[in-house]
This record gives sequence, structure tokens and C-alpha cells, in this order.
Amino acid sequence: MKRQIPTYTTFILLLILIITSCSSEKAIRKGDQLVAINEYFEAAKQYKRAYSKISPKERSKRGSVAWKMAECYRMSNNSQRAAGAYQNAIRYKYPDSLAYKYLADAQVEKGEYKQAIKNYEIYLSHKPGDKKALIGLKTAQQSLEWKKNPTRYIVKRAKELNGQRSDYCPAFVGEDTTMIVTTSTRKDAKGDDISGITGQKAADIFLTKRDENGKWQKTEIIESEINSEYEEGACAFTPDGKTMYFTRCPIDEEYPRYAEIHKSNRSDASWSKPEKVMISNDTLSSYAHPAVSPDGEWLYFTSNMSGGIGGLDIWRYYIGTNRVLEGVIENLGAGINTEGDEQFPTFGPNKELFFSSNGYPGMGGLDIYCATQINDSVWDVKNMMAPINSNGDDFGMTFAPKLYRGYFSSNRGDARGWDHIYSFYLPETVHTLHGWLYEKDGYELPEGVIYMIGNDGTNTSFGVMKDGSYNVRVTPGVEYVLLGTCKGYLNAMQELKTDTTEGRVDYQRDFALPSISRPVLIDNIFYEFDRAELTTESTTALDELVKMLELNPNITIELSSHCDFRGSDNYNKRLSQRRAEKVVEYLVKHGIEEERLTAVGYGEEKPKIVLKKMTEIYTFLKEDDVLTEEFINALPDEEQREICHSLNRRTEFQVLRTTYKLYE
Repeated sequence: MKRQIPTYTTFILLLILIITSCSSEKAIRKGDQLVAINEYFEAAKQYKRAYSKISPKERSKRGSVAWKMAECYRMSNNSQRAAGAYQNAIRYKYPDSLAYKYLADAQVEKGEYKQAIKNYEIYLSHKPGDKKALIGLKTAQQSLEWKKNPTRYIVKRAKELNGQRSDYCPAFVGEDTTMIVTTSTRKDAKGDDISGITGQKAADIFLTKRDENGKWQKTEIIESEINSEYEEGACAFTPDGKTMYFTRCPIDEEYPRYAEIHKSNRSDASWSKPEKVMISNDTLSSYAHPAVSPDGEWLYFTSNMSGGIGGLDIWRYYIGTNRVLEGVIENLGAGINTEGDEQFPTFGPNKELFFSSNGYPGMGGLDIYCATQINDSVWDVKNMMAPINSNGDDFGMTFAPKLYRGYFSSNRGDARGWDHIYSFYLPETVHTLHGWLYEKDGYELPEGVIYMIGNDGTNTSFGVMKDGSYNVRVTPGVEYVLLGTCKGYLNAMQELKTDTTEGRVDYQRDFALPSISRPVLIDNIFYEFDRAELTTESTTALDELVKMLELNPNITIELSSHCDFRGSDNYNKRLSQRRAEKVVEYLVKHGIEEERLTAVGYGEEKPKIVLKKMTEIYTFLKEDDVLTEEFINALPDEEQREICHSLNRRTEFQVLRTTYKLYE
């Protein structure tokens, strides 16, 4: 058998394969070197170049390079590309099950919660006790619900504060909301080098001012020694706005350097040369993201120094004048810090501590949390949920004084992972009570006064408008008793228990005051047909009458029952008398003294006199018409006659005295 001699074409293909293999190996080695110095952005480019040159048949090698590329994207905060690279690593059977966890983490940051849940579950089947994966799984599960039910915060991208690169960590200059400082990698930042870690310029500190109309003007770099060739940012100010604390990240090619906190003092419009804040002698830990406590006594910051609980913890360092506390450094403890990273502390309008973390179940990436201190070691920590938080990184808040309004930063919706500034505000919670005070069976009583007492100590009174209406603000979660009054009328009471709902809530309570000088109709009193027994439908109206008599303990009344003129006079008289007595019997049974009540059955003796208010409903009637037998029979329409008969069939009460036991 003859030996086969390779053709020229085969030789060329082999040569290309060798060259390609050498090229991919060179790119891998270059990527490894860049990773060693933490230049993940540039390393990812090398791994991507190598991956494209590796044949799909080399599954193990492709999987390994995809993993390295994914790790670089993860470390440079590009979840979009990281997810794709981890998927490739899994496709080519990369042996580390962490690929599923990191893929799920990236999918959470992309808002792909259902896919993330599936991959967390796969990973946990290999490593069931992984706390971070369990937190990630809970994050994905609860985020679906939080997106469906957002809080009342209103969040908008602040176009006027954003440039064409990353802008983040906004901070008002003390209590002055006409100036805001931001950290930015925009082209105006000093230095020309592009970071091998982020692919952007080193960040600098910029200032934006409002004009006289309240509009933000052009953002400009702070021209002072605050900005340098290094990266600066994440500023904080003392309450008076005269001292700035900020983060600086120095670089030394021969010696490892870590983030530091510097401070600068303001004189008029200029800032002094910064000086390093010597928190400790530990030079192998980072100190970043300063925040000044509302009383100006403590500097809060983020650090990975020894003695902490997790990766990055929030600490505080005493900067006040008490010599006993001078130099004190405290970790905020397990009530705040977790095994994850806690960063970007700041303070809210009511001295709450706001910070960002990836150590609690959240919505993906860094989430913003609000912590209220219960005692020295116990904090109540709450996730701010959507729309403050998102599937991306959310961090770096600043508040206008005494308001839940301000700005924060987020990389949501940016495929490159760049940060942008967003405005936020919480619509004010306003509960109002409104209604009308009017004469029962009549019109508004503009002379009326309403008294209001609450179990929170409220004790006030107020008049009504000309149309009898009123509108007052009430406090959520308070029980009120309100008394409607007007000279010449009986008092009427209403009760109100406000709930704790946030936002705008309206309540309505109306006051219908019975007249002292003329009969008052008792609505919705019903009797069995042709009998005196009260029906169960009458209970509500009679119970209201009991309350009215209890509220006005010095009155006596006549309870009168009336019939239409159909039927004999004697029969109507006896029936109406029994009906009036049944009403009195009910009132006495429910605690009203019998001597305050007089029952009279008038039969058809006192036909109804038409009030002005009635003419709005029954347009065929005129004010002061008397619904006598002659008047009704003279009506041409049968329906109108029947209406008048029903108006004559009524139960009323008339005030007889207003001094019952008044002087006893």
C-alpha cells in the first residue's frame, strides 16, 4: 500500500491551524498577564480574540477561555457580556459549577429573573449551602413581586446632570441644594489614560449649579488640587458645606496602593489643597465612600480593614471635638454589615442611614437600603425596593434637607455598565377630611362650627365655608371624634379612624343638623302593612335617633306619626298613635329616658308642608304647599297624587324643651 503524500492545500491548512493556535495562545497569555494586574477590561479583549480563533471542536479549551472572558466582564461590571460568556463556558462543559451561579448573578443584573432562578437552582444542587447563592435565589424570586408592586417613589433620569460617560455619587454641598457635586469620567476629567479595569478615564469631581430659575447649568470640573491624575470621587460634606471629604485612588507601579479618604476646606468659592485623613496606620486596606453624620461628629466610610464582618464593611471614625473619643474607629456591626459588601453610606432627612449592599436579598447588583437604629446594636434594615432599586447597581444617594427628595446613581438599562444619575422624590403623604354641614331636610349652614378631638392630642374647632363645606388635614393612624354645631340646631357627631396608607387619602363625613324650631323627618322608618310593628329595616334610622338623643341630653321631643287621608279618621288616628308609641318603646329599650319622649299619633290631621328642598326632587310642588286632601285630589296625575300620599305617611320628631335636667 502506497504512503499518502499531503497535498499543497492540506499543508496550507495545517500551517494556518498552527499559526491560529499560536495566535490564540499568545492572546491567552496576554490576557492572563493583564488579569494579574487587575486590568480586566483589556484582558477581556484578549480572551475574546483568543476565543474567536479556537475551533469549536476544541471544547475544553473554548470553555476555559470563555470562563476567563466571563470573569473579566464580571470584574469590570459588564453583566450583559458576562452572561453571554458564562453561557458559552457552560455550553463547552467548563467543569466549575460556579459558572451557573455567576451566570445567574449576571441574569439578575439584566432583570432576567426567571432564567436566573433556574440557574441558581442548578448551582445549589451542587453546592446546597452556598449563602450567596441562596441570597441570589431569594433576590430573583422577590424581585418579580417588587417590580409588580413598586413603592410610591418617583424616579427619573436626570438628563441635565449626566454626560456621555459615567456620572455617579451626587452630593449636595451641605444644606445648599443650589450646588451639587458629582463624580464623572466625562472627557473633561483630567488625565488622558484609559483604565484597563473599566475602559474609561479616571474619574474626577465636578460641580453643577442652579440658576435663579432653579435650572441646573453646565457641569464643570472643580478647578483645584482636589482633582489629580488619579481617580477621585464619592464626596461628602459637613452640614455647613465648608469641608469636603472624598475618595482618592492613587496608583504606584512599584507598590500596591489602596483607596484613601482626603479632605479639603472651602473658602468662598475655592477649595484648599487636600490632605489625607489618617484613619489608621493600616496601609493595606482601602478607605472610601465618606459620609458625615448629621451632627458632624462622625465620619462614616467603607473599608475592608481587618476586624470586619464581610468583604467591604461600613465603619465610622470620630472627627468631633470630644478628646475622649478622639481616634475612635467602630465597625457598625452585624446589624448593618454582612458577608457581602456594604458601601456608599449617607444620611436621610430623619437621620436614617442609607447604604448600598449586595449582601442582603435585593433586586440585583448593589441595592439601596434604609436603616433605622433601634438601639446600640439593633438596626431595622429595609430594602428600598423598586423603583429606587433595579436589577443593576444602585448607590450613592443625596437628600435635600428634611425631604425625601434628591438624587442617586445607577447603571440600570446601560449595556456597558456605565453609571448615570437619577432624581427621586417621595410624594407627600396627605390625608384630608372633607364634607358638608347642613340642615337636615334643608340647606347648608354657613354659620356652623365643627369641633374635632383626636387621640393624638388634637383639640380644635373650625368653621365651614359659605356653601357649608369644609376641608381639613388629618393625621394618619389617628382616631377622631367630630361634633357639628350651629345655633338653632341640634348637634350631630361623626367618628373617623384614619388608616396608615401612604400617599393622598380623602375621607368624607357630613353633618345633617336637626332643627330645634320645626318638625324633623325621620327617614327610613317602616311599619308592617296596616299594623304598628316596626320592620327590621327601621333599625338603622332608630339607632341614629338614639345617638342623636344621647348627644343632646337636655332635649325632650315629641315623636309623631302621620297617615294619609285614605281610611277613616278614627282608624288612622289609632294606628298612628300605636306607631308613635312603638318608636318610643324602641328608644326607651335602648336607654333613652321615657320622660324625654312624648308619643302622639296625628293620623291625617297634620298634612305635610312642602319645604323648599323638596321642590328640587318633586318639581310639581311649590314651597309651602300643604298636602291636604283637596290639594292632592286636585292634582291631574295619578302618580303625583301617590307621591303626595307617601309624603304624608311619615314619622317626625319635634323638640319640645332644650333645658331637660340642665340645672340639676
